Amino acid sequence: MAIVVLAGIGVYGLLAGPPKTDPSDGNSGTRPGPVVTSPGEPAPTGTPTLPALPEVEASDDPETFAGNVATALFAWDTASGLMPLDYSAVVLAVGDPSGAEQAGLAFDVAAYLPSRDAWLELRRYATAQHLTIEHAYVPEAWDTAVEQAQPGQLAPGTVAYTIEGTRHRTGTWNDEQVTSEHAVAFTVFIVCGPTYDTCHLLRLSQLDNPLR
Repeated sequence: MAIVVLAGIGVYGLLAGPPKTDPSDGNSGTRPGPVVTSPGEPAPTGTPTLPALPEVEASDDPETFAGNVATALFAWDTASGLMPLDYSAVVLAVGDPSGAEQAGLAFDVAAYLPSRDAWLELRRYATAQHLTIEHAYVPEAWDTAVEQAQPGQLAPGTVAYTIEGTRHRTGTWNDEQVTSEHAVAFTVFIVCGPTYDTCHLLRLSQLDNPLR
């Protein structure tokens, strides 16, 4: 059966290793450069204070941690003065300490954020985003993958949670507040105890292509 075979040979790199593609295609933005002033313009003083970034709250409960990752992944504000790279760093900070999946995870996270050019365009409209979670569950396809994994392929406490929810965006258009909603689904791959005292993020599925 095709589904069983696909689940057995690897799930988003966890069994086969991270992809070789480097997440440098523009999805991971950089901080703006220094401000250049004209001779008659007063020089800026001090360092601008940027708003606090969202955090992925630590937890040793797999479902709770998966929800915390999902919430932080979708929480950004283009009017904050921050860039996509700043928000991706928040998610990468809770990656597997072994580093085995970090390159693949960086690629995954970049795909969830706007490119730098798209970010600058969205900033014109002060676009912000957040996620509400409706369902979080261990998909049947993951159970199949675990059954077919060879000894040692998956660290103890490795699990997948599929998240189903609604992405909310707000912004300003012609001086009026506008909102949009879009259903999303994706899978979060994490590792918890007994491998670690607290959960850590391994990989993410493609957006709207979760395990079921």
